[in-house]
Amino acid sequence: MADAMEQLRESLQAAPVIWKGDYPYFIHPITDGVPRMHPDVLTAITKLVVDRVNWEGVDLLLGIEAMGLPLTAPLSMATGIPLVIARKRSYGLEGEVEIDQSTGYSKGAMYLNNLKEGERIAILDDVLSTGGTLEAVIEGVRRAKAEVTDIVAVVEKGGGLKRLQEKYPNIRIQSLVRLEMDGDKVVLLD
Repeated sequence: MADAMEQLRESLQAAPVIWKGDYPYFIHPITDGVPRMHPDVLTAITKLVVDRVNWEGVDLLLGIEAMGLPLTAPLSMATGIPLVIARKRSYGLEGEVEIDQSTGYSKGAMYLNNLKEGERIAILDDVLSTGGTLEAVIEGVRRAKAEVTDIVAVVEKGGGLKRLQEKYPNIRIQSLVRLEMDGDKVVLLD
């Protein structure tokens, strides 16, 4: 597992940084889909997440569009647990739950489909910053009468993780890597 963590950390430190106004923004294949994703990094993330969750207590994986697609697929294959993706468009399926996804970065509706009452759900997310998206997803899962048991964010930056842990003490919420931006440098905190 140390090698997997080192692969993830090295890939984050090598991430290009661009400026959006006064805000430095790191670009990584796990968070943005560019530059190209090396399969070793995705394998490393899958191994790290597999080792951090008690999968016997999980019925369904939930990823969040768009980066939830490449993150949850290999995790589903590794654990044998089915997956669904919170989508940014409605399909109108029976039981669809609309959630208001408002974060420091974006606003809009998201939709949860095919959640069954009583299901125990683990969420894998690419970045946890403010926690706005995850809070909306947790509340949507609850409205579907299912339960979030675990949340793993690949990257944590900002205070969102701690805020969510305080608000939802019965959900195990963790990250693989904590980082912050220092100008145009990615600084790993773990």
